[in-house]
Amino acid sequence: MKRVVITGMGGVTAFGNAWDEIEAKLKSGRNAVRRMPEWDYFELLHTRLACPLPDFAAPAHYPRKKTRSMGPVSLYSVRASELALTDAGLVDDPTIKDGRMGVAYGSSSGSVQPIRAFGTMLETGSMSDVTSNSYVQMMPHTTAVNVSLFWDLKGRIVPTSCACASGSQAIGYAYEMIAAGKQTLMLAGGAEELSGPAVAVFDTLYATSTRNEEPHLTPRPFDVARDGLVVGEGAATLVLEEYEHALARGAHIHAEIVGFGCNSDGAHMTQPSAETMAFAMQLALRDAQLAAEAIAYVNAHGTSTDRGDVAESHATAQTFGARMPISSLKSYVGHTLGACGALEAWWTIEMMKRSWYAPTLNLTQVDPACAPLDYIVDSGRTIDAEYVMSNNFAFGGINTSLIFRRVP
Repeated sequence: MKRVVITGMGGVTAFGNAWDEIEAKLKSGRNAVRRMPEWDYFELLHTRLACPLPDFAAPAHYPRKKTRSMGPVSLYSVRASELALTDAGLVDDPTIKDGRMGVAYGSSSGSVQPIRAFGTMLETGSMSDVTSNSYVQMMPHTTAVNVSLFWDLKGRIVPTSCACASGSQAIGYAYEMIAAGKQTLMLAGGAEELSGPAVAVFDTLYATSTRNEEPHLTPRPFDVARDGLVVGEGAATLVLEEYEHALARGAHIHAEIVGFGCNSDGAHMTQPSAETMAFAMQLALRDAQLAAEAIAYVNAHGTSTDRGDVAESHATAQTFGARMPISSLKSYVGHTLGACGALEAWWTIEMMKRSWYAPTLNLTQVDPACAPLDYIVDSGRTIDAEYVMSNNFAFGGINTSLIFRRVP
């Protein structure tokens, strides 16, 4: 098996695109949640809260011939991938186009506007809003193929449209592809665009926060007063590379991926299972050939939902015991759905490189129903970690766990 390293990282988030800006906002103790008055149009929607991207526009150098097949979710993924390729020193490298680089990418779904166009067709019979690009903008694999087409990449395509585990599955499958010698490089990540229907999915389950007049006080992962998640948007991409190839070209290495675990609850569509969550973490440890004691920090999925936080905390405690430092980055930019696994992997690696780990915002009193863990609060924590874990869990009982190693 070949070693797999990360040589490029980038993204578009509600906290900005550059790590220095993002870190400053993480240390400010404020989140990106805001009230969405435009959602007053949805009369039965309970929440009015979200974490939208502040200002996003496709760069002027993106040719219309390539962007016409993209909705916002694909544009986010392409821009995040451009930033990651630039970081890796590969954005203008012609060798990425010879089949050695593949793409593993996902989102919960495609863009919402073409879905509306087909809905209008069914409702009224009119196809006036349906275009030749409508389907490719809404198809589940729109992010993966648009990333591939934009840079003429000819390697394997691995679409991962599996809700909140899309980004982490993409990274895990890309890691396995390179480790097995099937590809030399992979672009891996996830993206999501904000929309009323995406929020309604959780709102109908009474899983969204309704602190509509107090956006800065929610979400509250693991807190006794949490009342649900806040949906966000954005994208993040990692460049994964075979270790010897990275060394040969003198690439800067951010971290090494050493473990990946993925399984299914096989029980319930929306109610999580602590037992199988824990097993996913154990699979990642087994893959990395590490004892649980080697992990110094866990980035939690931490959605701020009632049952999700309880199940995840008990799974983490079952695997590591009460000593484990843990925090949730969703307390800052909300739940970015298909993007969260990639975004949180990126930020977890950046924190590991600097030995500073962001606290969970709004966690003032841990819910007694949650397992005892070392919940990071207040001003964050300095931890000298060689190995860290990032976990994500999705509807359908999909559980993922990634382990990263700090590179000296």
